Amino acid sequence: MNLTNAAKETIFAKNSLVSKATDTGSAESQIALFTERINHLTSHLQSQKKDYSSRMGLLKLVGKRRRLLDHLYKTDIERYRAIIAKLEIRK
Repeated sequence: MNLTNAAKETIFAKNSLVSKATDTGSAESQIALFTERINHLTSHLQSQKKDYSSRMGLLKLVGKRRRLLDHLYKTDIERYRAIIAKLEIRK
């Protein structure tokens, strides 16, 4: 799945607390991008059950997102709660 720059900018603008499309380095932006990729891989794996390499990639993405969420939880709990509510991620 290749996201175009326009698609990435809309993801960043929609999920960033600063609301800038160029805010690509914030934890919220990265978590939103990982969530988009995780959702895509999840739907792919529902139809392709034996695609083990994509499954491993999915697990790595989930781990990266979890580490970013843990970092955000430790540093700023309000930003953590906001991104969890916005992306509808449960812990």
